Amino acid sequence: MSAVPLEAAVRADVSRERDVDGPAPLAPAARLFPALSAVYRAQLSRARVARIPLLFVATFQSVGIMILMRGVVDGGGEARAVVAGSSVLVVAFVALNLLAQYFGQLRADGGLDHYATLPVPPAAVVLGAAAAYASFTVPGTVVTAIVGCGLFGLPLTHLWVLIAVIPLAGAALAGLGAALGLLAPRPELATLLGQMGMSAALLLGVLPADRMPTVLQFARDLLPSTYGVEAFAHTFGPDPDWAVVALDLAVCAGVGVASLAVATWAYRRAAVR
Repeated sequence: MSAVPLEAAVRADVSRERDVDGPAPLAPAARLFPALSAVYRAQLSRARVARIPLLFVATFQSVGIMILMRGVVDGGGEARAVVAGSSVLVVAFVALNLLAQYFGQLRADGGLDHYATLPVPPAAVVLGAAAAYASFTVPGTVVTAIVGCGLFGLPLTHLWVLIAVIPLAGAALAGLGAALGLLAPRPELATLLGQMGMSAALLLGVLPADRMPTVLQFARDLLPSTYGVEAFAHTFGPDPDWAVVALDLAVCAGVGVASLAVATWAYRRAAVR
């Protein structure tokens, strides 16, 4: 008569229970907003170490551009375009350039595999990272706008419109930056695309539109941040047309939703490869 080992008997009991009860249920998937909040806090904590150099570089770059343009532009609509474009350029430096580099590196070193194992929606990963990077642009954008208004003699009365311009332009540029980083086959190419995108934001966003050739004016209309720049520039006038400002912000919001949707699709595509 042979004795059955205890471990084998336990395995047999567990197997019989599984046959009766069926497979164990999986944990419920995380909802979008709790998952978004968790990713945002994690990304914010991760990037906090580089916050001061990041803010300094982005702000110093935009302020330096305005100082250079001060010798060329005297005032009027051109001064408004320079100040508005330089302020939004801080957002482009972080949300477009650095986010493209981050997702490009994340795809190259296998970091997407980590996120793919978590029960979080793909949109939460993209939105959380984009929101965390865009959060660092707020102080630099405000400082750039204040310095620009002082340089060109523009009023500070409607500076509060940045409350809408920063997140909407940031969402549009962050979606584009994330898509570039996720679709680029190599991290070096993602870095190059991010820098080219920031250069386009510099060329097409800071320079006055009426001084550009027709081809560049058409390209300017395709840039996601253009409508945030236009909305901010309109508020410097003596009697702003708030309907035009609201329309520009609405277009910027629509572009932001579209670019973030493309970035979410690019994340799903990269995560399954």
